[in-house]
Formats: sequence, C-alpha cells, structure tokens
Amino acid sequence: MSELLELSAAAAAERVRAGELSARELFELYRERAANEDLGAFLWVADEAPEVPADAPLCGVPVAVKDLFCVEGVPSTAASRILEGYRPPYTATAVERLIEAGAPVLGKTNMDEFAMGSSNENSGYGVVLNPWDRERVPGGSSGGSAAAVAAGLAPWAIGTDTGGSIRQPAALCGIVGLKPTYGAVSRYGMIAFASSLDQCGPLTRDVTDAALLLRHLVGRRDPCDSTHLEFPGEVSLPGAESLTGLRFGVWGLEEEGVEPGVAAACRAALARIEELGGAVEEIELPYAEHGLSAYYVIAPAEASANLARYDGVRYGARSLDGDLTSMYERTRAEGFGAEVKRRIMIGTYALSSGYYEAYYGRAQKVRTKIVESFRAAFEKVDFVVTPTSPTVAFKLGERTANPLAMYLSDYFTVPMSLAGIPAISIPAGLSDGLPVGLQIAGPPFSESRILDAAHALEQAIGFEGRRWR
Repeated sequence: MSELLELSAAAAAERVRAGELSARELFELYRERAANEDLGAFLWVADEAPEVPADAPLCGVPVAVKDLFCVEGVPSTAASRILEGYRPPYTATAVERLIEAGAPVLGKTNMDEFAMGSSNENSGYGVVLNPWDRERVPGGSSGGSAAAVAAGLAPWAIGTDTGGSIRQPAALCGIVGLKPTYGAVSRYGMIAFASSLDQCGPLTRDVTDAALLLRHLVGRRDPCDSTHLEFPGEVSLPGAESLTGLRFGVWGLEEEGVEPGVAAACRAALARIEELGGAVEEIELPYAEHGLSAYYVIAPAEASANLARYDGVRYGARSLDGDLTSMYERTRAEGFGAEVKRRIMIGTYALSSGYYEAYYGRAQKVRTKIVESFRAAFEKVDFVVTPTSPTVAFKLGERTANPLAMYLSDYFTVPMSLAGIPAISIPAGLSDGLPVGLQIAGPPFSESRILDAAHALEQAIGFEGRRWR
C-alpha cells in the first residue's frame, strides 16, 4: 500500500486505466488515511467508495474538497459555527464536474472560517497542523487541502484563492497550487467571501496533476455563474523540458521582509531558469506594493455584503433571545469568529456613507492601476516571478495577536488576485528544513503556458518533499 502513496494522481489514474489497480482499492486506501489523520485536515470523510464509470477520464482517483464548496447532502460549513449542520440541496459546479470526470469526493477539508485567513487558525473546528512541522501553520485559507495533499491523505485537492489562499498554503506545505484566471472556473456553489476575487483551483503533488485537474474544472460556460467564462481551448498537459526563448521578470525578491533563506531558494530557482535557456531580468510593478492595502478594503467590503445573509432567518445557526433584532445580533455574535467579525466591520465601515469614495472607491482605482502594471509588464516579459510567501511556515499562534503581520503573508499573492491573472506556486527548495514556494504568473488564460514553464522548472529543481514516508 505504501507504494501506492508514491504515485501521483495522474500515475494512479493510469494504473487504474490499465487494470493494475482498482478505483475502489485506491479510494479505500485514502479514505482510511483521511478518517484516521491527526493533522485536523478533514472535517468530513466519505463512508464508502461510490461507483465510477469505467471510461471516466480521472479513473476514480478521489479528490479532497475544501469545505467552502457545497456538496449535496454533505456537511458544508465554510468552517464556521454559523453554518453548523448545513447540508446543501445541490453540488457546486466545480465539484460536479470533477465527479462527472470520475474523481469522487473523498472528504471536506478544514479551512479558515469563510476563507478569511492565512494560517488556518481561524477555523471554527480547530487548527490544521503543517505535516512538515506540527508546531507550524500550513498556511490558509486552504490549509486543510494543502496539508492533506502534502501528508499523503489525499492524492489531490481543490481549494479557493481570494488573495493567495491556494498558492500560499501550497508554498508552506511544499506542494503545487494554481490560481486560475478569474472566471475560468465556475463559482456556483462556492460559499462566497469576496465575489470579485474568489476563484477555485487545484492543490497537487506536481504540475502535471495540477494541469490534469484544471482540465476538468474549466470548460463550457456555466449558466448559473454570470462571471464564468468559457475556457479558450483545452488545458494541455505539460511536457516542456526547456525554457529557451521565454522571458521571466522578477519582482520583489529584494523587498524588506523576505527571509534570507526564502530569497536564496528563489535565486537558486532563477539560476535553474537560466540554465534551461530562459532569460531573467528584474522588473518594476508600479502600484503592486499597494496591493495589500487595496485588497484589505475591497475584500472586507464584499464580505460584509456577502455575509449579511447569515442572520439566523433562512438557514444555519439561530440564537433566540427576545426580539428580532436581538436574534440577529446574538446569532452573528455567537456564530462568527473573531477574524470574520473584524473583516465585516472593516468592510461595512469602508462602504458607509461619507467613507465609500475615500476608501472603497480609492481601493478600486489602485486595483485598476495594478491591472495596468501587469499589462505593461507582459509586453516586456512572458511571466512574472516572485517568492510565493516572504517567509516559510511560521509557528502556531505566532501572528494571531498581530493581524497586520498575518496579512503580510499575502504580500506577493494579492496583486495577482486583484489583477485576475493566473499564477502557480511550485516548491523551489528548502529553508531551515521547511519548503519555499516560487510563484509564476502570466497574462489572462495563459494557464497552459504557465504549467509548461512550471513543469520544466519543477523537473530541473527536483524537489523531493514527501511527508507521508
């Protein structure tokens, strides 16, 4: 059985397709591991393996699903006590497409409540531990998905990325995480945090698996999501071994706050790019340094609107105490965690009369400037490269009392989210025995080119981070 854990999802699918392995055997292997894990990565695990059509392209390789996705009849809480016990009557489009392709749901993974956080310490159901060091965070908000893949509890997983919530935990757990172009994957059935930023994407062991999973997440336009766009063509599986002729623009490596070990691992990866024939040059991204400031106005503003529905009336928890107003107040006070309350208050303030233009309006103008900065950069280079996170995984509790320090974890990932462009994080090496992520971003709908470049670099780096041995 241990030999099966060494297989990538793509390799496992090939074994099933060849008749060398049964889909049920593979599902049961991972189901048992997920049901008995001690990292806090799963909130719910399936009881048994469902039937998968023999000709399904993903061959029954199970997928772990972040608890932000609705799955019919399955607890879907967004890791919040306010949705405790909620079982949706429908399944999110992204999950439905994977099921149709032959990837059954293994379980629902833990996360920061309503996807608000960078450490997975904000869950209403307990923290997630990093399999590299159980005294450290796995990153967030898709920390459960990242930890599950890194620990061999699932062959692959999906998460959501609003300001870095796929890429940052992927970096901290030593796996691959891809945020697609905004609109490339349907958001229908994905419990909303910030609707103009949220995007579903894969967390996998390698770049090939990320491409394979993305291929079945995108496709025809979903009529249930007005922001969903039909993907131009099929996602191609990567096979490049050379980067000859490609130009990589490096941003932020010398920024204050980047740990020396992180910078060293990224510089080594840049040297690999040059060895593979790629051209590396430093670039400027005007206004990108203001991305965090803009993000932490826009995202909370949208969250304050999206989370207004959780009032104890239609679904979820309800705290009865006196009149209707008291019910609203008590339900939200008891159901929401501290970080969610903080962001709702910030967002409500930013949208309030007299402050809307000073804060929200100005943040949107900065967002436009960031979009223009990337557009100008991609006229000179093919890809923008940065560290994914300025630090390696930090200790549990280290930043909980300092929200600003926590928010700085997303310094390099937020600009891409605001611009709506695709970006991938791949392991670049180790710093003090902990994984370092390198981020590669490209223009809208350049996922296949990004995956090809990331694959070539991944092969050259030869990262051997395996936490399930």
